[in-house]
Order: sequence, then C-alpha cells, then structure tokens
Amino acid sequence: MQPKAPERSPRNVNRAGKASSGKVAVASDFLDVASVDVVLSTTRSVRRKLDFDRAVPPEVIHDCVNLATQAPTGLGGENWRFMVVADPEKKRSLAALYKTVLTDLAKQRGIEVKATQQALVDRLHEIPAMIFVCTTADRPGTEVAGQVAYYGSILPAAWSLMLALRARNLGATWTTLLSARQEEVAAVLGMPPGVVQTVMLPVAYTKDARLKKADRLDAAQVTYWDSWGSDSP
Repeated sequence: MQPKAPERSPRNVNRAGKASSGKVAVASDFLDVASVDVVLSTTRSVRRKLDFDRAVPPEVIHDCVNLATQAPTGLGGENWRFMVVADPEKKRSLAALYKTVLTDLAKQRGIEVKATQQALVDRLHEIPAMIFVCTTADRPGTEVAGQVAYYGSILPAAWSLMLALRARNLGATWTTLLSARQEEVAAVLGMPPGVVQTVMLPVAYTKDARLKKADRLDAAQVTYWDSWGSDSP
C-alpha cells in the first residue's frame, strides 16, 4: 500500500509559513492529513520484497536526511551524522558482523531467529544502502535526564528518516544490533573516536510490499488523564 498522493499542495504557502494572502498558513490549509496518517501508521520494518538490484540515488537519500534533521533535539547544536554505506566489500563485512551478533544473541536468549530476520540476514550484503544514524555528542552519564537528552536528540531523526524513506517507496528495517560492536563497525567505516552509532537502516526500494497498520493496544488502554491509571479525561 503506497501513501496516498496529496490532494492539495502548499503552492500558495511561502517559506515563512504564510499564505499568499499574507495570513499565517494553518497545516490544514495545505496538508493532506490522510496521507500523513498512512505514512505514520504503515511505516514498518521491511525485510522481504525488496529490490536488491535497484540502486538508491544519493540525491534521494540526501532529501530524506534533510527531512530527518528537522527532528527535535534536546542538545545544543547538530550532532547527528549519517553514514551511508554502498561499497560492496564494506557491506559484506558489516553483514557478516551483523549475522554474528544476531546468532550470538539468539543463542544467549535460547530462541530461534525468525524467518523474516533470517531473510534479511541472508541478503544483507546485497542491500543497496546501509544508513548508520550516528551522533558526535559527548556521551552522557548514568542519570536518566542525561540519557533522555542524549538519545532523544538522535533517535527522533532516525525515525523521521525512516518515515521519509517510506514516503518514497523505500523500505527500511530498524536495527540496533551493530550498536553492540561500536569498535568493529568504526574500523570498517573509518569512524573517528567519539562517534556513536545508534540505528542502522538497511534501505532498498520495495517490490509489491503491502505495508499495513500493526496490531496495537487502543489509545484508551494506554492513555491516562491527570492521575496514573485514570482513563477518563
């Protein structure tokens, strides 16, 4: 299912957010809410039905990164960095490392690797692009506030990137396994000290992938009002 094409465009809205009449534009004046909702509710990890033979143009990735960096950040400055890997040898090395981490984790937890996960692992080295979402910010201490500010300043950008990819018929998978091998990944990619890898998105155009809403608890079951446990506004 592809996102519905917007029925109205912001042609009459300038960069300052003002309509051609001079009035401040409201989102409802130019946004197709249904299309936005489709992207937000159907962006899933895609491990199958990917086009491994179709390259992802750099300009498309740049467009998506430009959208990703509009995400909120709790730290001063722009500490996000996006490492795109398209080199076959480097992808092969990273795919082998990913497989090792996944296999070790499955053994440690006494579980089997899911078929969908195995499908991605088997062809990860063929993926057109891997995008590592990294940060150059100083690592926080153990206090909760510092951890929230640190990861809250990079993970929203990773999610925005995944949404932007989805809107362009590009499938991605939210993976964090390689973050457990910071030094090995840094060695493969020539990353300097101080760079922290968070999410890695394997990216490819989709092929007849039907993405739909996940089965989630209803808002009334997970939302409280004024006091914890109170489900009535």
